[in-house]
Amino acid sequence: MLATCNRFEAYLEVDDVFHAGETAAADTIETMSAASGVDADALREALTVLKGDDVVEHLFAVSSGLESVVVGEDEISGQVRRSLERAREVGTTSSGLERLFQKATQTSRGVKSQTAIGGAGRSLVRLALELATSRVTDWSKTRVLLVGTGQYAATTVVALRDRGVTDLSVFSPSGRAAAFGLKHDLRVETVLSDAIGRSDIVITCTAYAAVDVSSIPNTDRRLIIDLGLPRNVDPAVAQCEGVELLDLETISIHAPIAELTAAEDARALIGLAAADFTADRSVEPAIVAMRTHVFDLLDAEIARARSRGAGDDTVAALRHLAGVLLHAPSVRARELAKEGRANEFIDGLDAVYNVRADLVRDAAADVLQADDTPGLASA
Repeated sequence: MLATCNRFEAYLEVDDVFHAGETAAADTIETMSAASGVDADALREALTVLKGDDVVEHLFAVSSGLESVVVGEDEISGQVRRSLERAREVGTTSSGLERLFQKATQTSRGVKSQTAIGGAGRSLVRLALELATSRVTDWSKTRVLLVGTGQYAATTVVALRDRGVTDLSVFSPSGRAAAFGLKHDLRVETVLSDAIGRSDIVITCTAYAAVDVSSIPNTDRRLIIDLGLPRNVDPAVAQCEGVELLDLETISIHAPIAELTAAEDARALIGLAAADFTADRSVEPAIVAMRTHVFDLLDAEIARARSRGAGDDTVAALRHLAGVLLHAPSVRARELAKEGRANEFIDGLDAVYNVRADLVRDAAADVLQADDTPGLASA
């Protein structure tokens, strides 16, 4: 599951994308409906289902920040990485999804380092603060209230302090403000309306609907920045005297458009990375077959060596030799796959090791056709 401030995506590994994949997608939508209280039919209308290679390229683009409000934003690659870590913790990942998400992280680093997309400090939070700068005379004298205690709230604290904010407090609808405040050295607020009354800027980034008209005191001019999705702030708040509301919709309108060449370069890199990932997977059954054949021979040889009194040093040397011998053909197999010549390696494997080429080729075709990583992605 990949959940960020403006997207929710579920990535599924199924055996048959064309048959079981449809059932898996339908089951996932029902599960999402039950968990969120949103009608399943409404979810179906809002969601996009991607399969096969489309999933690979989509995740690589998401992780690289190309699908964000702020093109190239910094936070998203970390969110992708943490989603894999959470999946490991709860046991919902797989070997295919591990490879996919690890490659997505590598691709995002490459995009950031090799194109102009990766400008320093790109993020939704920083863009919001840039837009707010025209309303702020002196950040060091600005009183800021943060509503929320998640990862985005922590990022917001860093961005605010980078701008010189010293008067910073936190309120949490879920009651986590005390721990968050202690960790980040913030003043903790317990009554939202009072806290808003003492603040010049209110920034919301929480999972809860936090601010409505009744929370707004009739006092001085105030800017409210809503970074929540769904909204944390009732849009009617903008009608309150002295209140200006800056929400995701407004921020996206003002988001800077990346230079065309930079976006094109990034898309090209992502396309190559996705093609490489697919090519690697197409030849993987052949590599596995080769390694299985060699390791079966190795195990038999180790058993004979031990029967003749060989020790652990000899066994370790044999295993090291097998690894060295397998490395070069494994690398060459992936090179051939990227050139569209995987069949040459499969035929060679059959000729040299008598590993059935037709069975390996069928396994590779299953990988390309059924694909290990169909996904359900939000529109």
